Amino acid sequence: MEAEEKFMQRAIRLAKRGEGRVSPNPLVGALIVKRGKVIAEGYHRKAGLPHAEVNALNLAGSQSRGATLYVNLEPCAHYGRTPPCSKAIIRAGIKRVVVGIEDPNPLVSGKGIRELEDAGIKTIVGVLEDASRRLNQTYIKYITTKLPYLSLKMAMSLDGKIATKTGSSFWISGEASRSYVQRLRSLNDAVLVGIGTVIKDDPELAVRLKSKSQALKKKKVIRIIVDSKARIPLNANVLTKCVDNPTIIATTKYAPLGKIRALKARGAKVVIVKGQKGKVDLGELMKKMGRLQISSILVEGGGNINASFLKEGLVDKVLFFIAPKIIGGRRSLTPVEGEGIKDLREAIKLTEVKVRKVGEDLLVEGDKINYEF
Repeated sequence: MEAEEKFMQRAIRLAKRGEGRVSPNPLVGALIVKRGKVIAEGYHRKAGLPHAEVNALNLAGSQSRGATLYVNLEPCAHYGRTPPCSKAIIRAGIKRVVVGIEDPNPLVSGKGIRELEDAGIKTIVGVLEDASRRLNQTYIKYITTKLPYLSLKMAMSLDGKIATKTGSSFWISGEASRSYVQRLRSLNDAVLVGIGTVIKDDPELAVRLKSKSQALKKKKVIRIIVDSKARIPLNANVLTKCVDNPTIIATTKYAPLGKIRALKARGAKVVIVKGQKGKVDLGELMKKMGRLQISSILVEGGGNINASFLKEGLVDKVLFFIAPKIIGGRRSLTPVEGEGIKDLREAIKLTEVKVRKVGEDLLVEGDKINYEF
């Protein structure tokens, strides 16, 4: 089992190389092992390109016959943008396949494994299952619910403030944290803010990443602006800068038709979302974003929109960057505004919490959020 886990760890590390480029597909790494030695390896590089298993098989050539294939996700058995990996594995003469987890995609979900077994290939499923599941938590949520995986990022002072009483907020977090946020953007399909952030800060919301990966440097992240009455200025940076990065304005029937036409003329995609009291229904917005094949969203908004997403139970992960600074003040802004709770028993609880340093700041992450309301 130690050898099995060692090779699966390698497959998972390979899979991570595709981060930020394979959406809405999963992260997959594969290696072919013969007599205890790796003879070929591959990973899924980009949606529409060959899958990890095929890349590894092509490198191995005839050496694949009689070998073992390690892959963190069940090989596909259906025709999509590329042919089924299961058939390629069978043709290559692979003798044994070790899998991290079954693919939750209903088009696959055990079919790939059954096809391999029917062809006489021995299969083992569940090696480093938890690690394989964590690796593809975004894909798993999207493929099973058709909703994006939502990460909520906040930067605040040690005393829990995101701005002073006058609204000054540049910069609370340090340079290392801001650089890390650029990487977070590059790993998500979209970045979302509310209209308040656009009016106050006029951000570009593009990826500014120092990376060896040219693909991530040039990542065109989608910018989503929640703007119920289409108040966004037509000269806002999200409309006039980095224009090859798509911008979606999520608004309601209360937006003026003339403004909607003007936004479309600027190249923005306008999505009309139902809502109550003139506000965008965030749950409905997530459904619409899922239908656009947006599988992951990083929310970088202010306290009110953060509170709204948390209240609706839509957040999958939170990332708090805590700077060693004290701001103080009753009227200073906090990262989660809204009405708040009356009793501590109503508090949203985080599990699987990780804490680490990023430059001079602390990063607190919660991968699972327990909503009990």
